[in-house]
Order: sequence, then C-alpha cells, then structure tokens
Amino acid sequence: MAIPLVDLKAQYLSIKEEIDAAIARVINKTAFILGDEVKQFETEFASFSGSTYCVGVSSGTAALALSLRALGVGPGDEVITSTMTFTASAEAIFHVGARPVFVDIDPKTFCMDPSLIEAAITPRTKALMPVHLYGNPCDMDPIMEIAKKYGLKVVEDAAQAHGAKYKGTPVGVIGDIGCFSFYPGKNLGAYGDAGAVVTNNKELADKVRLLRDHGRTTKYEHIEVGYGERIDALQAAILSAKLKHLTEWTEARRKWALLYDENLKNLPVKIVEPTNESFAVYHIYAIAVDRRDALLKYLHDQRIQAGIHYPIPLHLQPCYESLGYKRGSLPVSEWAAESEISLPIYPEIGEEKVAAVVEALAKFFDA
Repeated sequence: MAIPLVDLKAQYLSIKEEIDAAIARVINKTAFILGDEVKQFETEFASFSGSTYCVGVSSGTAALALSLRALGVGPGDEVITSTMTFTASAEAIFHVGARPVFVDIDPKTFCMDPSLIEAAITPRTKALMPVHLYGNPCDMDPIMEIAKKYGLKVVEDAAQAHGAKYKGTPVGVIGDIGCFSFYPGKNLGAYGDAGAVVTNNKELADKVRLLRDHGRTTKYEHIEVGYGERIDALQAAILSAKLKHLTEWTEARRKWALLYDENLKNLPVKIVEPTNESFAVYHIYAIAVDRRDALLKYLHDQRIQAGIHYPIPLHLQPCYESLGYKRGSLPVSEWAAESEISLPIYPEIGEEKVAAVVEALAKFFDA
C-alpha cells in the first residue's frame, strides 16, 4: 500500500462536482482577472480568518512582500524572522530591500523563540515576522509585547496555518497584517499559485490592493509603482468551493494527528508540540529522530512518502551567505534540520494508513 505525503487527487474527487462547476462558471463568464469571483472569495476568507479585510494576491510570497511594502519596510531596514521556514519568508524581506535577521527556534514547537528576539533588535529593526510553522501558531503574546515595547510592526507568516488559532484568536489578525499561501499542497490549496493578505487596518488593505494591481486607481492612471500580483478569478472560484470544507478537513487532520500522538509516544521520536493554548491545524505532522536519513530511506522503501521540512535552515542557504551566518550560529534550528521528518497527513488518509506508518516506524526502531 503506497502512502503519499499528501493526496490532492483524493481531495479533488471528494468535491469534484463543486470544483468542476466553479471552473466552468469562470470560463463561461470569460472574466479571468479580479472581478466578482475574487470579491466573493475575499469576503468569505475575511470572515473565515476573523479579519475585516482580505486582499487576494498571486502567491504567499507576494502576500509577504506587498505587506512589508505597505508597512513601509524598505532599504536599510531589518526584519527579524525564523530561520526554520521556507525561503519565501526571507525572500520577501530581500525583495523590498530590507535585511532578514534570523533567530533560533523553540525546540518543542519549532517556531521562533520569543526569548531570543530582543537580543536581535537593532536601531534598524522595523518589523517582526513570526512564522506559524507546520500550522502551529507561534507564541504571540510575548512577540506582541516586544513589538509594542520597541514600536515594531508585526507581519504574520501564516502560509501554513489556515484556520489555526492562538488563545482563541485566528492567526493572521494578531499582528498588523497576516499572509497566507494557497499553494496546492496547503490545507486550503488552489490549483496553481495564489495567496491572500488579511488585516483589520483599512489603510493597509487599500495599500496592498493598490500595489497588487500596478498601483492604479483607474485603468490607465497609476499613482504608485506597483506589481502584477493579482489573484486569478479561476483560483478564487476554486478556493471558494474548497473553503466550505476547510473546517471539516481541519478536524480530520487534527484527528489523525492525535492518533499519531497516541501511537508514537512509546517510540524514540520527538513529536513537534503545539504551542500552549493554541489550535494547531497540522499542515505538517513533524517528528524529530536520530538517524533521520536512514529512517527516511526505510520509509520510502516501504512506499511511505515521508518528507523533510526543512533540511537546510535559511541562515545556511547559499543565497543568504552574504548575511554572514555560520554553522553553529543557530544550533537548535540546525539540529531540527538534521532530525525532522514529516509524516503523511491529509484529511482523507484514514486510520489504516496512519497505522501502517506507525507500524513501519516501530519496525525500524525494533531493528
């Protein structure tokens, strides 16, 4: 029995009629850029995320870059973020001309360690970018306290955390602005690239909306040098169809995560833990183990497509070499990068496949 890391085909088949109807509706209208489908999705996702405003954009990376730009982050500024994340988090900072400053992670949650932030602040620090890694909310109370103390903006990278909550509040609306990705494999995934920005600040929402569409107020008048970062109407229609099922899918993910938790507790693995008082949505179910590469090969030999997120922390990526970080500078993240394995999890996985993954892990450690 082959077990994929994620099964997009199973999800599509479960709502095939709704998806096909949404696609056909857009094609029949021949209205492919912005328009009613985008407005509808923005309204629906704003409601889902607990925000007043939602602006659909072309990707999660665009959401981050446009948000930083809207907040006035630019050349000469620094943005503190986690090194344990996808490169888009730091890319967006570079794209606006600022410098990412990496801090280490909490070994329990793999999210940015708030206790390390103040030591990284300099006179150039303009913003904090907590990353809700794997769908696990960061510990936001101390992050917001630091931001208030130093007058810093907070951009939440919620690319993996659709529907996650911290102490009952949806992620994305705790800071100044929140950014989501709808890359196909995400908990809410498009059939291509797409993203969104959420905020309760009308001025920020208007700024992002202006920037995503070439800075124009009318078809041929441009008051700002902007970008072509609009969400496609086709993707918005697909996301609207899928959003209706996201709560149900999230509960299924949490059910399978709990089943993993219960069955792995007697094995020599470290389960990445949810932040205290948080509602994690398990975009990734992550564990840390010794002999990670040997275990990964064993699982693949058993046709279990486990993965790694992420084998090279950002401070050691070749493209960020100019920042001057060296191996050993952020030791917890370096340990995590060498130890983490992502186990298969998706709403449709089912008890039998979870049991098969656990059985394979047990056999590996017995051997």
